[in-house]
Amino acid sequence: MNQNNLETNQTLWYPPGGILIWMIVLVEILTFCLGIGSLLYDKSKDLNTFSFMQSHLNKTFAFWNTVFLLTSGFCIAIAVFYKTKDKLNFFTFYLIASILFGFAFLTLKFYEFRDKWMLGYGLETSNFFSYYWLLTGFHYLHVVVGILILFIIYLSRKTITFENLEAGAVFWHMCDLIWLLLYPALYLIQ
Repeated sequence: MNQNNLETNQTLWYPPGGILIWMIVLVEILTFCLGIGSLLYDKSKDLNTFSFMQSHLNKTFAFWNTVFLLTSGFCIAIAVFYKTKDKLNFFTFYLIASILFGFAFLTLKFYEFRDKWMLGYGLETSNFFSYYWLLTGFHYLHVVVGILILFIIYLSRKTITFENLEAGAVFWHMCDLIWLLLYPALYLIQ
């Protein structure tokens, strides 16, 4: 597969990865934006309670999870680049790195979830923790699905079509983007 074979007649209706993945991304981002918008609206009505509850979150974990996801996104972008150059060893290396950084995110997030649960901060604790669990839990599921997609790409790395590779990478970048919206809304904005 060389660069010329990878170039397709891409238009608005045939973007990288196909139109279906972009429709999914749009719906998912709109869903998260509505949830975050609702969080920020409710927070503006009860700033003291929300800020107090927010102070119980682990900002260090959230920072490192941001580093893990962005590094994973960078690795999948590099993997796609090496696939276009027919460099299977580099493609495989960066694909595995992307998967491992995704697992690092899930592992650290699991410990954060466990910590909140053990301290008694559940869905019913407060409006803030309802948003926290729903938004981060839904995102966590997206990351699990994203890692499964990356693993399927790994299993079919020698035969995968470029469009399917792009679609998987687009889904993974959506997970990055959603986290970049959640991170400040839940952990940083006072």
